[in-house]
Amino acid sequence: MPSTRTRARLFDAKLLIGILVVAGLLALSLFTGVYDIFGTDDGAEMFAMTRIPRTIALVLAGGAMAMAGLVMQLLTQNRFVEPTTTGTTEWAGLGLLGVLIFIPQASILTRMAGASIAAFIGTMVFFLILRRVSLRSSLIVPVIGIMLGAVVGSISTFVALQTDMLQSVGIWFAGSFTSVFRGQYEPLWIVLAVAIAIFIAADRFTVAGLGKEVATNVGMHYERVILLGTAMIAIATGVVTVVIGNLPFLGLIVPNIVSMIRGDDLRSNLPWVCLTGIAIVTVCDLVGRTIIMPFEVPVSLILGVVGAAVFIFLLLRQRRRG
Repeated sequence: MPSTRTRARLFDAKLLIGILVVAGLLALSLFTGVYDIFGTDDGAEMFAMTRIPRTIALVLAGGAMAMAGLVMQLLTQNRFVEPTTTGTTEWAGLGLLGVLIFIPQASILTRMAGASIAAFIGTMVFFLILRRVSLRSSLIVPVIGIMLGAVVGSISTFVALQTDMLQSVGIWFAGSFTSVFRGQYEPLWIVLAVAIAIFIAADRFTVAGLGKEVATNVGMHYERVILLGTAMIAIATGVVTVVIGNLPFLGLIVPNIVSMIRGDDLRSNLPWVCLTGIAIVTVCDLVGRTIIMPFEVPVSLILGVVGAAVFIFLLLRQRRRG
């Protein structure tokens, strides 16, 4: 059970301010767009059909991927990893491609299942590689993940070319909320269950992040916790990949920003990680909607530019610290 002090740190005035700021961004998202929801007869219907689902998707995808990145950083004991720097996203894409090839008329839940299973397998492969590689620097871990992701991505591209599905795969991985509407986004609610499970298991992930020896000494089944964390990461990545697409660097930059400001108290940081993930995705989506209006820039493009800049900053910061 968390102490009274922990509960106090979880819910304080600063968190309330953060919630209000994010709520303001979400309200702005609801009323930003080309379609005039006030001056047309079907404005209310379009608002309910597109704007509300899109805003809900921003909340679910942003919060889930930020928390998944935090869990992955704990399990690997490395601050430079997240699903897009460990190959997990590419494995999810390969799984989705396999479902599209063998079951062309598959439902969205079937596609999610295929993507999540492939993401789980890929993440376990990444962990197995890390155990067999001598790591002299924390920077080697994301390099290995990016290399693994590049190999898997090239396989996906080759298979898509051979099956004439390259355009379909490109659309799926555009990383945009443009296609989110009522009747299509609902499977994203699955990641809410993942986020709740991560919060419940936060203490276990914290102990597992101290290493196998420490976790075993306190009576924890280390391998079981690793499998649990990997399953949560895979489900979140698979679901978001199928419904939204690729959201690069989100799970990397958010936990690091929160950690630099608040320290490494995992349980008290989780609400902030979730809020920051939602805020960053929403801001990038708003920029994408307005920068060349009436057209849209995929949120993955803007997020990739911002994430890459933060990633380089973190690398340089790590280098200065030796």
